[in-house]
Amino acid sequence: MSELLRGTVVTPSGTIDDGVLALADGRVAEVGPASAFPAATLPAPSDRVYLPGMIDVHCHGGGGFGFPDSDADGARAAAVHHLGRGTTTLLASLVSAAPEKLLERIATLAPLVDDGTVAGLHLEGPFLAQEVCGAQDPRYIIDGDPALLATLLDAAGGRIRSMTLAAETPHFADLARQLTDAGAVVSVGHTAGDYDTVAAALGTPDGPVSITHLFNGMHPMHHRHPGAVGAALKVAGEGRAVAEIIGDGVHLAAGTVAMVFATVGPDHVALVSDAMQAAGMPDGQYSLGPLEVTVGGGVARLTTPDGTPGAIAGGTSSVLDVVVRAVRHSGVPLADAARAGATTPARLLGLKDRGELSAGLRADVLELSADLELLRVLRGGEQV
Repeated sequence: MSELLRGTVVTPSGTIDDGVLALADGRVAEVGPASAFPAATLPAPSDRVYLPGMIDVHCHGGGGFGFPDSDADGARAAAVHHLGRGTTTLLASLVSAAPEKLLERIATLAPLVDDGTVAGLHLEGPFLAQEVCGAQDPRYIIDGDPALLATLLDAAGGRIRSMTLAAETPHFADLARQLTDAGAVVSVGHTAGDYDTVAAALGTPDGPVSITHLFNGMHPMHHRHPGAVGAALKVAGEGRAVAEIIGDGVHLAAGTVAMVFATVGPDHVALVSDAMQAAGMPDGQYSLGPLEVTVGGGVARLTTPDGTPGAIAGGTSSVLDVVVRAVRHSGVPLADAARAGATTPARLLGLKDRGELSAGLRADVLELSADLELLRVLRGGEQV
């Protein structure tokens, strides 16, 4: 099946105001200005905007289902929820849990990796810092254990694509080596480590490195104690790591998102949703793994006995929501925001067949209106 799409096309090298995407057999066959195509073959000019499909490297669920606790059908529904909102590739993120629970989740989700519903698994824990555990259950946070990680990696059979570790967890270097050898991203987060500890951790792995939701799950930066935030900005700014940010207007202020893009650049920023099961759902009671969550005004927080606001417990947006917000509220150029929502995450995960609108790559395409409302999702050239 072939198709020609005409409008504003966002490519890795910038925006083509009157551009054309030629799709054939599930791939991008050609992309360029309309003037480069035979006029007789072209559709009429339009105000449509075309972006690459979004890639979410940190997502716990959506549509009423969560990867840490739903059965396989529920997990598929969560992935479908995000697909319908423009995320054509995602990792299924777990939370800290007992070893037997993590093994059960790996077994449940393995078929979804194998059939391409999700691109792999992301383990957020259990080797984190209790001091900044956020919406992780402290009962299941433990010291780094290379033997346990070996068991998890063996059970997953290459399906673990990323794992969040605290920089100060025991045996960090050994854990990082195991993950790199398994082809997984080492992601530093939920860390109370100081500047030197975090900078050293980010420089340890030989493979790809990221920072799990920069600013969240770590102490605030102080001008005399730059801490994890300062170390992450330095290392990402040097091009040695990718900084995840949840720019949903809840986890970070718009100005913070603008600062990260200006400091680090879109080639080293990954916009993520950190979505949980309440994404796309009404306010109410939900869960994130073993913890109860109350969603009010679209904001998910841990449920507390006295009803006071608990810690932020993941997001309720999609990556495309975050991309559009970066443009509208943080002044990030659309091409840069799209790069952080798709191209940089693809490179982080080593996905060479997607992440941008370039000839030869998989036709994961989002069609938006002129005001950036999602109209259509194509995955591998097929309309969702």
